[in-house]
Amino acid sequence: MKIEIDTDLCCGAGMCALVAPGVFDQNDEDGTVILLDPAPAAEQHAAVREAAGRCPTAVIRIT
Repeated sequence: MKIEIDTDLCCGAGMCALVAPGVFDQNDEDGTVILLDPAPAAEQHAAVREAAGRCPTAVIRIT
């Protein structure tokens, strides 16, 4: 799994950081997503998929 994010479209809802805190975090200044792990381990994949599905602006792309 490889993750890409579009920080320009991020609205800072924080669902990604709540669902997959080992993979995503939020910028302290504006709340936008910070990608901590662009290639997470297999045990993180389900949480990453859930985070992508819950993102209100669909900024998380998984390949």
